[in-house]
Amino acid sequence: MTFGISHFAIKVRDLVAAERFYCGVLGLRIERRWPDSAGTGIRSVWVRTGDDAGTFLALEALATGQATVPPAAAANGEQQGHHLLALRIRLDQRASFEARLAAAGVKVSHRTAFTMYFTDPEGNRLGLSHYPESSDSPGPSDPTIPPASPSAGEPR
Repeated sequence: MTFGISHFAIKVRDLVAAERFYCGVLGLRIERRWPDSAGTGIRSVWVRTGDDAGTFLALEALATGQATVPPAAAANGEQQGHHLLALRIRLDQRASFEARLAAAGVKVSHRTAFTMYFTDPEGNRLGLSHYPESSDSPGPSDPTIPPASPSAGEPR
């Protein structure tokens, strides 16, 4: 049996913008930067997710010419593969994170009593979740973005 998640990797077109979003907007801290094979740039930035286990998110630069998923498909969760990365927050942090997202121009696409959903600058679907603590009022969802169907048995 496994005992947790070591890391999660996301391929990004713009590593600088991704680092600015994950560190600046979401407040994650840099664990490590990895140079590219030529030694002239950075190929990966690892950011800590904040748990005691040392779980990190690896932001990996997409190689020039690699295929990408259309952002619209990623935003509504209707694609094969990665569906969502939800980072854990405390219920008392929800309002401050919502304000940080708004200040950065990030639109929250859907809210439940447990989770706020949005996308990063690359179109990757993310959430901030305080499950199992429930908020009494999840707030309005953006009616222009259809919510993705929850997975079977997913209460969030």
